[in-house]
Amino acid sequence: MINEEIRAKEVRLIGSNGDQLGIKPFREAMQIAQDAGLDLVNVAPTAKPPVCRIMDYGKFRYETQKKEKEARKNQKVVELKEVRFSATIDEHDFQTKLRNVVKFLKEGDKVKMSVRFRGREIAHASIGQKVLERVAAEVAELSIVERHAKLEGRSMIMILSPKVQVQ
Repeated sequence: MINEEIRAKEVRLIGSNGDQLGIKPFREAMQIAQDAGLDLVNVAPTAKPPVCRIMDYGKFRYETQKKEKEARKNQKVVELKEVRFSATIDEHDFQTKLRNVVKFLKEGDKVKMSVRFRGREIAHASIGQKVLERVAAEVAELSIVERHAKLEGRSMIMILSPKVQVQ
């Protein structure tokens, strides 16, 4: 709340440079803020009496929005990328898909690897599990197994997450 929106008889007043001005009646605090050409901002409404600060509210809002925007720009959103294998995958195809898994892990994304069983392949689920475990072994220095291979319907799924790089 700022200026006239504040509904308190007395406020603890903090000056524009951060010094304590003590407990003042609201009208007097409002007058001090207007004389300085600044706003009276309620920074702690639950305190007894409420704490108000004299500041340029527009400039304060602009700076906080700028800080929030900077924080959003610097944060990394971890995505879940999926790479599909087949139980009877050939060596060259395996290496190509493995390169994609390595690329995703280096970018900091989680990787969901799935083996889709078609027809009677489901009877040999252990073959699909060997494929997933082979991928996990190949990228062991880059990743941690977040979820081990598990059969869900006609698919076997394993999730890898990247190891945290200390810089």
